[in-house]
Amino acid sequence: MMKKLCLILVTLSALFGAKVDIPKDAQCLIRKVQIYQHPEWASTITLRSGEHLYFSSPKSMFEFYFESSRWPEYVIRTKEDMQIYVTDYDTMEKIVAQEAFFVYGSSKTSISGDDLPAFSTKEQAEAFVKKFGGTRVL
Repeated sequence: MMKKLCLILVTLSALFGAKVDIPKDAQCLIRKVQIYQHPEWASTITLRSGEHLYFSSPKSMFEFYFESSRWPEYVIRTKEDMQIYVTDYDTMEKIVAQEAFFVYGSSKTSISGDDLPAFSTKEQAEAFVKKFGGTRVL
């Protein structure tokens, strides 16, 4: 019984609380900068082919997402061909971008300039706004 419980706990901990896995040599596809130096902003897209694309920030990732035709070397037929993850600015955990809350207009900047810090909860995003400003939580 204890072995089963331990196995369940290990499995759950692997599913939840995972960090965005960024190789040390990964460069942002858009900005051509090293990502590991600023992990709180890291974003990734996994293509249907299994290829991983790395971005220095949510803003850079959205640039690729909305204008992927600028990079024809990546075969993207539909938006469903992409699994998108961002880093929770507070916890550094990997979160699904479609479920994240982004702060627009804060005083915090990424290596890419003004940006969209991501959070797992609306409460986290609102607390960030109180501390660093922001005009909207998206």
